[in-house]
Amino acid sequence: MRIISYNVNGIRAAITKGFLEWLQQANPDIICLQEIKATEDQIPAQDITQSGYPYQYYFPAEKKGYSGVAILSKIEPKKIVYGTGIASMDYEGRNLRADFDTFSVMSLYLPSGTNIDRLDHKFKYMDDFQEYVNRIKIELPNLIICGDYNICHEAIDIHDPIRNATVSGFLPVERAWLDRFMKNGFIDSFRHFNKEPHNYSWWSYRANARNNNKGWRIDYHLVSEPMRDRLKRALILPEAKHSDHCPILVEIE
Repeated sequence: MRIISYNVNGIRAAITKGFLEWLQQANPDIICLQEIKATEDQIPAQDITQSGYPYQYYFPAEKKGYSGVAILSKIEPKKIVYGTGIASMDYEGRNLRADFDTFSVMSLYLPSGTNIDRLDHKFKYMDDFQEYVNRIKIELPNLIICGDYNICHEAIDIHDPIRNATVSGFLPVERAWLDRFMKNGFIDSFRHFNKEPHNYSWWSYRANARNNNKGWRIDYHLVSEPMRDRLKRALILPEAKHSDHCPILVEIE
């Protein structure tokens, strides 16, 4: 079972850059998207179906052209859950879950903290999300939370940890939250297989950052501990260039 997560930074823009052709070649069973920045009526569902994904679920933000998550699947899920039931989280379209026979997949887009107001919102979101996951993983022990967490976990996950120590996405309080979240029953699937530096999933559009590989690893497949023995492979796919992020892949048995 191949599961990809990809912050496409606008699904319509990504499609104009060859996203659907790439998707057919990559051929995941399930792909979780973040920052779709579109409502369902703006998305070419028929083209996506023809690319091999008849089961499509979209959870856009109330604000037009902003945020939003999606799950595209070759396999029909048993259940789809839109949002978390927490209004302060759901109006921005950041959580979408698909339950399958032996596991559940969530597409997550955690807020960034680009200014002080958004940073406070991010911290509130992080706390509420932790409580939400604590509740649902009792019912759903086999859970994969895919997406853009907007946080680098360790110094190895960012190209310049010293200069970025006071930047949101690498603040000590953010990193400590992600560390606690993982230690509360989740495996960083990429680091489970790969301990090497210079592996990133997001690059600024400024200063030729991607060509110089001055990036951040902020996209994760966090896999719940009961699924540890089902993990087969986890990769970052930097050759896909439809966004300022690149896709990440996990394979499970």
